[in-house]
Amino acid sequence: MLHTSVRGFAPSRRSVLRALGGTAALGALAGCGVPSAYVRPGDRSAPDRSATDHRLTWSNWPLYIDTDDDDANKRPTLDAFEKRTGISVDYVEEINDNDEFFGKISPALMNHRPTGRDLIVISDWMCARYVRLGWVQRMDRAEQPNVAKYLDPLLRRPVFDPGRLFTVPWQSGITGIAYDRRRLGREIRHVKDLWASDLKGRVTLLSGLDEAFALLMQGNGVDVTRWTIADFHTMCDEVERQVRRGQIRRFTGNDYTKDLVSGDVLACQAYSGDVIQLQADNPHICFVVPEEGAELWSDSLMIPDRATHKGNAERLIDYYYTPSVAAELATWVNYVCPVPAAQHILADSPDRDTAALAANPLIFPNGPMRERLAIARDIKPTERPEFARRWNSIAGL
Repeated sequence: MLHTSVRGFAPSRRSVLRALGGTAALGALAGCGVPSAYVRPGDRSAPDRSATDHRLTWSNWPLYIDTDDDDANKRPTLDAFEKRTGISVDYVEEINDNDEFFGKISPALMNHRPTGRDLIVISDWMCARYVRLGWVQRMDRAEQPNVAKYLDPLLRRPVFDPGRLFTVPWQSGITGIAYDRRRLGREIRHVKDLWASDLKGRVTLLSGLDEAFALLMQGNGVDVTRWTIADFHTMCDEVERQVRRGQIRRFTGNDYTKDLVSGDVLACQAYSGDVIQLQADNPHICFVVPEEGAELWSDSLMIPDRATHKGNAERLIDYYYTPSVAAELATWVNYVCPVPAAQHILADSPDRDTAALAANPLIFPNGPMRERLAIARDIKPTERPEFARRWNSIAGL
């Protein structure tokens, strides 16, 4: 997922898997073949200093929290938490890529050492790797009543973390299709509409394997919560055919937005939050959740092993699930809010623009849209080398 805000575009969080070395190889440690990488439940915790040491360190992505209009160094919701609780938060915008950050902290986690961070935000497909390795601590929901009460039911049961015991969504989004209705002259309703003759050479797909595969499988009628190896290769066969016939202009990262704005591309795989921003300048750009469905994803909060302020981190997570706080954050981030109860708070706002956000289905998906959204099963460590080789050969990575 790419993060955008009303202030502009930020570095990609849904990173591109470009090779089979480096952190991709580290991902294979999630299999059972390397016992030293896996951390048993009894070895994950450290003495919690929260009761006497009122602070925590939180690592997040750039531009992924509300800031004051007049002072970008002020973060209203976070400042309010510190004032309310007396807990000082060292907020570090250091995550620019899922794989890169995994490589940065994995040596400590692999060797049962603290990372120096009490809270991190990672894309769910990468969260799955941490959970399987036993590199994050189980949260105490008794200390998080807001999470228990207000977390969107659609986000509660990902395959890698049933019940969300180790992860809590920070923000969510949808991978669907964006297109320029005025330039195209018609609507797009299905994934296979991307293969229409009037779009030849004017389509882009996302280059990252984890970002691209689910929507393309859904176009083939696959239930992405339980897709198979055969489903993956069928999807790749289709994409290869479209590459050979010149249908796909290129595979992209966050730069797909430039192609769509310029008109070089008429339709593309896209993230819902990006399109909200593009529509501010061009209302003819549309985002569609295809009738076959689309992928609902999250960037999630996790407490790493050996974190020394677990209680403070749990308290901060629960604070952001207060509907009024979630509503304030949603007005700035413009992705899918994981707290549906925040919708009525925005709807009651006297500010017209703020109230309009409550009616935006890309922030609060409506009933028909929710029925078409699914959290995809993540790629297993044993599957990744084979899948990455094939996808990278197609996407030219």
